[in-house]
Amino acid sequence: MQEKDIVLDVLNGVKSSLSHYATFISETACPNLRQTFQQMRDGDEKFQYDLYKIAEQKGYYTCSPSASAQDMSSVKTALTSSQPAGMMH
Repeated sequence: MQEKDIVLDVLNGVKSSLSHYATFISETACPNLRQTFQQMRDGDEKFQYDLYKIAEQKGYYTCSPSASAQDMSSVKTALTSSQPAGMMH
C-alpha cells in the first residue's frame, strides 16, 4: 500500500468517527461522558485537519473550489429554514 492510499484511508476513517461522535454526544445524558466525547471529537477534528493539510501539500487530496458568498448564503438559508423553531441560532 502506498503512502497516499494510507493517508486517504485514515482521513476516511476519521471522517466516519466524527459522524459517530455527533450521535454519541446528542444521545448522552451524562454530562461527564458527553464532555469526554466532545473532547475526543475536538481532538479528532484537529487531527483530521492537520492530516488533510499534509495530504493537500503532497498532492494526495484536492479540495473543491471555494463557494461564492451567494452559494454560502443560499445554503445557510436552506439549512436554517428547515430547522425546527427551537433549533435556530
